[in-house]
Amino acid sequence: MIAVTAFLALSAAAAQAAPYAAHVIDARSGEVLHSENADARLHPASLTKMMTLYIAFQAVENGEIGLDDKVTISRHAASEPPSKLGLRTGQTIAFRYLIRAAAVKSANDAATAIGEAISGSEAAFARRMTRTAQVLGMTRTTFKNAHGLTESGHLSSARDMTTLGRHLFYDFPEYYNLFSRRSTYAGIRDVPNTNRRLLADYKGADGIKTGFTNAAGFNLVASAERGGERVIATVFGGRSTASRNAKVAELLDLGFRKAPTHVAVRKPVKPVYDPDHGIAGKVIRVVLAVNKSPRPRARPGQELEIPATLVAQIEEGIDGAVAEAGAGEGVEVARLDSTPLPRPRPEEMAEEVAREVVTRMSTAGGRHWGINVGRYGSRYQAERVLLKTALAELGTLDEALRKVVQRNGGFEANFVGMTEDSAALACRRLAARDISCETLGPG
Repeated sequence: MIAVTAFLALSAAAAQAAPYAAHVIDARSGEVLHSENADARLHPASLTKMMTLYIAFQAVENGEIGLDDKVTISRHAASEPPSKLGLRTGQTIAFRYLIRAAAVKSANDAATAIGEAISGSEAAFARRMTRTAQVLGMTRTTFKNAHGLTESGHLSSARDMTTLGRHLFYDFPEYYNLFSRRSTYAGIRDVPNTNRRLLADYKGADGIKTGFTNAAGFNLVASAERGGERVIATVFGGRSTASRNAKVAELLDLGFRKAPTHVAVRKPVKPVYDPDHGIAGKVIRVVLAVNKSPRPRARPGQELEIPATLVAQIEEGIDGAVAEAGAGEGVEVARLDSTPLPRPRPEEMAEEVAREVVTRMSTAGGRHWGINVGRYGSRYQAERVLLKTALAELGTLDEALRKVVQRNGGFEANFVGMTEDSAALACRRLAARDISCETLGPG
């Protein structure tokens, strides 16, 4: 008991001595709303894991590693001090669970295992972290490890971590929901979120990451959304969890007071992936994905033409995903049709949804909602769109059921067995990715 008391007293004293810094921005535009000591190079603690996760998402997106790939835990990763998941040397675990443990539990062993799985060693991964930070404009940041425990030269700033938080939200919206989970299953056990107090106490809070070491104090990058406005606030050097959360709430309130109601969204530029080095390359604006509805309306007198090369690339990518998921066994997948189907009339949709809803929403436990992501000319096209959408939005659709419903006008691609909140969240996130989506209720 005496030892515990002494440790807590020492931690409190160290935290009080840690330098304070704060930074607040309007996430939509990047405008700075408040800044104090924001460029001082300080110890980031577990805010470091934001970059570890950013690179993990990047690696999955670009095929360096798969979410279900098995990772063998090294002695080095297993020996990391708490906070940890409790991984054992030689144990194998799916990569997705390492991501969950690092994001929610802030597990040091999971973070190190992520770095080793991607780059071969934690040192090599830390160098990639620093290179990626430079590309993102984090000019005051140098990483030495994947977890954030205090190490000479491992430094960042409140401004840089705010920048990283904004990139996480806009560059990987399909994974961002991880940071708002109050708890999650991490392959071994359920783990609670280290940020659950702020998530529960501050209206609109949905992330992002906490951090604490004696040298750093209590750090937090927090993001909240209210009425279409989104603010990101960062605090370094808090004296305790409670006082840090109170300060972050105060800064978020300040941000919402200062942020304009209406402002043009200027997303940060996502780094271009360098396949030769597996790192972020020079930041340039390049459109690499279709960013329109799968059912665009052609202008009168014009036919929509899709270049054959683009069609081939899309088909190759989707076919690979179908094969990987095992959904293509015994199925002849239809080729892409460059001519989209006309969008169904609202009254037709309403009539058909009402007629089909009894058979579509049969899951118990309040999961009587679903979403529709389009109508297509064949069942195979609808199934392919469902699979592609599920892979792009794993966070909100991993427990939903994929269902194709045949109608007179084609085949509807639906996700079912969702709660009202999860359906609404999924549609918002898909809409942010310019994917057409409509919620389907139990009425």
